[in-house]
Amino acid sequence: MTDFTEEDLDSYLQNQVDLRHRQVSNTVEEVQKIIKDLTNEVSSKDSRFQPITNSGIYSDNINIKDQPALVAKWANLLKGKCAFNPAIQVLTPTLYLISVPIRGLMGYKERQTRQWRYYTLSGSRLLSPVREPEKLHQWLELESFLNPSQEWHDTGVAIEGDIVPAKVVNVFKEQLEAAIKARNLASKVSILETAGSVVRVAVETAEAQIEVELVPTVEMMNCWPKKARWPRLLKRWPSAERAHCIKSFGFNLMATSNYHWLLSFSRAEQVLLGGIDEDGGCRRKCYRILRQLKEEEWCPGSKPVITAYHLQTLLFWTCEKYPCTKDWRNGRESILRLAKKLHKCVSQRYLRHYFVRGYNLLKYTNTNELDDMAKKISDFLEKPGLYIH
Repeated sequence: MTDFTEEDLDSYLQNQVDLRHRQVSNTVEEVQKIIKDLTNEVSSKDSRFQPITNSGIYSDNINIKDQPALVAKWANLLKGKCAFNPAIQVLTPTLYLISVPIRGLMGYKERQTRQWRYYTLSGSRLLSPVREPEKLHQWLELESFLNPSQEWHDTGVAIEGDIVPAKVVNVFKEQLEAAIKARNLASKVSILETAGSVVRVAVETAEAQIEVELVPTVEMMNCWPKKARWPRLLKRWPSAERAHCIKSFGFNLMATSNYHWLLSFSRAEQVLLGGIDEDGGCRRKCYRILRQLKEEEWCPGSKPVITAYHLQTLLFWTCEKYPCTKDWRNGRESILRLAKKLHKCVSQRYLRHYFVRGYNLLKYTNTNELDDMAKKISDFLEKPGLYIH
C-alpha cells in the first residue's frame, strides 16, 4: 500500500489520533491540578506571582470592568475548542510549557529603550555592554508601566530600572521549592537541574512522568508589539475583522533567558487555531494527524527538535498561503501539502515565526536531528499509505 484514502484518514484519526488526545487530556488535568495548587501557595507568600488559574483574560492585571467583555469574546472565538487552561502549552505528550502570570505590572506602553546595559546579573558594572536582544526578545523597563507596584523596584528583581528575568525566575524558584514542601508534594513534584534561567520540574502522573517548564510571564492585554507586523498587507487569511479582534488579546513577555524577555503570542495562536475551520475545512483535522505522525514516526521522544508549536506555526503559514475554502476540502491533498511544507522547512532548517517573521524558529536546532527527520518525512511522502491506514 503506497497511498491512502479519505476513509483511511478518518480511521487513523479515530483509532490513533483521538486515543492519544484523550490520554494527553487526562494527563493535562492531573498536571494542571498540581501546578494550580503550587502556584496558589506561591502566590500566598509572594503576591507578585499569580496562580495559573489567573492567566490571560482572568489576569488580576486586567481592569475588572473590562474582564466580563473579554471573557465573553474569548469564549465566543474559541467556541469550546480550547480544552486546556490558556497558560498550558502541550509541546509533546510529556513536555509542557506553563506560564505563571505576574501581578503588579499594569499600563504597559512600548517605548524607545536604552541601547546598552553595562551590568552583570549581580548588579556590578561591566566595561563592555550586554548582548542586545534578538528579534523575538526585548528588555523590560519599570518605566514602561504606568504605576508598577513597589515590590518590582526591589533589587532582588531589578537592576538600574530593568526588570531582569533571571532574577525574577530565581525568586520564583525559591518560592516554588518552599511551596512543594508546604503542600507535601515532594513525592509528586521534583525540581530538575537546568542550565540558564529556567525552572523545570518533573511531575508524576498516573500515565507518565511529565517535564514542565514553569515561566514567570508578564501579560499585556489590549496592546501589540511593534516587532509583530501582522496582519500582513493584502493577505486574505485571517479576515481583517478577526485579526483586529485577535490583536486585542495582546501578547506576553516570558522570562526565559538571563536579561531578555521572550515575546509570546499564545492567546492569539489559540484563537487562530480555535476558529480555523469556520468555513467547514479540514485544517485542524490535518494538523492533528500531522502531529500524530510527527510524534510516532518522524520525531518522537520527550525533547524533539520539532514540537507541536512548530507544526502549529507551519499550519498558520500554510493557511495564509492557501486561504480559500476549496483548498481545505480534500483531507488527503491537505495532509500531503503540509507534509511537503514541513519537509522543506526541516531540510532548509528554516521556519519563520508567524508574527515576528524575521525570526527563524530553527536557528539553534540540532542540524543532525533535522536531517534525520527530513529523511523520515521523505520516506513518508514516497509511500504515505504505509503510515496512514
